[in-house]
Amino acid sequence: MLRTLTQTAGGSEELTGVAGWAVGLMDAIGAPGAAVAIAAENLFPPIPSEIILPLAGFSAAQGSFTVAEAIIWTTIGSVVGALALYLLGRLLGHERLAAIARKMPLVRASDIDKTTAWFAKHGWKTVLFGRFLPIFRSLISIPAGIEKMPVLLFLGLTTLGSAIWNTIFIMIGFTLGMNFHIIEPYMEGLQWLVIGAVVLVLVIWVVRRMRLNTAEGKHLFHGE
Repeated sequence: MLRTLTQTAGGSEELTGVAGWAVGLMDAIGAPGAAVAIAAENLFPPIPSEIILPLAGFSAAQGSFTVAEAIIWTTIGSVVGALALYLLGRLLGHERLAAIARKMPLVRASDIDKTTAWFAKHGWKTVLFGRFLPIFRSLISIPAGIEKMPVLLFLGLTTLGSAIWNTIFIMIGFTLGMNFHIIEPYMEGLQWLVIGAVVLVLVIWVVRRMRLNTAEGKHLFHGE
């Protein structure tokens, strides 16, 4: 099981935060747990798939499930999460979503405007290649719904892009798992390096958002 990763690297230590939550899901229900975690990543972009996917690959290397199961289930999770945002955009429309964004902390109406404009300019390519870009891969589903992109086309492009992205990171985790005896002495340091990098990115993102909100005269919690 994935717990072997932290038990071997750091005695009785276990992963915490997002990584620990994802590990718990995969330990409890197997590959479908990875699907749940990735679906949540689509709905809540700050959850990093770059951590969840390699953990799924590592689990496959330990025999918890197969690589094929990891790729299939995480792709299903990606599509389900993207479809939920697509339907949200289709049902609510641009103006209502922009109004909601103005009242949410760390969210800006211009996020909706920019992704909608980008979608209008580049069309289907944004849905396919946008899956390779953090944050953007979640947001692009909303303007696809707003602009009423044919749902079958949306699902096909999302499935293809997500499958490619997921496979890359799952195979990284799988390769690490198969060579665990080589990297074992470095795992504790690597774990903290990854956690530190994710925290740093999130802090920078939050600080930038707060500064932009302040510059626009928008109150962080009340949307004023």
